[in-house]
Amino acid sequence: MQVLPSKELSPYIKHYLFLDNQETAIQKLRLFSDGNSGVVFSFKSKLIADITNNQVKNYLPDSFLYGQLNGFKDIYSHDEITLIIVVFQPSGIHQLLGIPANEFLDSIISIDDVFGENGLILQEKLSEQNKNQTRIELLNHFFSNLISKKLESNQLIVNSSLDFIISNKGHFSVAQLVKYTGYTERHLERKFKESIGLNPKKFGNVVRLHHFLKLLKDKPADTNLTTICYDAGFSDQSHLIKDFRKHTGISPKEYLHCSGKLTNNLIRTFPIGSL
Repeated sequence: MQVLPSKELSPYIKHYLFLDNQETAIQKLRLFSDGNSGVVFSFKSKLIADITNNQVKNYLPDSFLYGQLNGFKDIYSHDEITLIIVVFQPSGIHQLLGIPANEFLDSIISIDDVFGENGLILQEKLSEQNKNQTRIELLNHFFSNLISKKLESNQLIVNSSLDFIISNKGHFSVAQLVKYTGYTERHLERKFKESIGLNPKKFGNVVRLHHFLKLLKDKPADTNLTTICYDAGFSDQSHLIKDFRKHTGISPKEYLHCSGKLTNNLIRTFPIGSL
């Protein structure tokens, strides 16, 4: 289930996701970039960062922040899980905390290292509730308190650039972005790394990938992959497959036929057996 935050939080938070996975066998979950960072609250059982050859499980914190991803990250579950994911706007976490977003790049960080003791208190309050509406109210209250204390920052350059990239569905050149904004490539790259965690071109590649995924999801039965590839702005199918594998670790056809999509960028790849 996907739920919008309160109106005042919409510049910072894209949506809340409520996910349930009732599998009890060991499952591999693959997270790949959608251009946003997020916070995951895990209930029922802990997620696992990795499993060693000796079958030793290294657990993730009950709640954690994940930053922008250059590629994909595999995590595991070994029992039923209930997740609440706070999906931030591309520059949302930087605006809320004032911390350069590239410091979170490819990282998973325990919630108390980001939000302090208040983050742990929020985790506990969420775990005590069974109704999603109450959980939404708790999340809105928590993040509304954050924005009431933050200093205003000038996001005009970043917001204008994001509008340009998203409206072009990620299909653009840096030279075009420079011309559109009037700022140098170096300045844009610095602002993007600070606010979003990725440079403009890498962020654009993620936007283009997810535009392709939308076209793939909505395609008529008689539409072939090559047609969608060109419609999404890829020069040819080999370019698409290479870029797709870089971000997801699988091919477009494997993604299309994957039955374990928890969200667009979180998929259950396959069971790996019980321990």
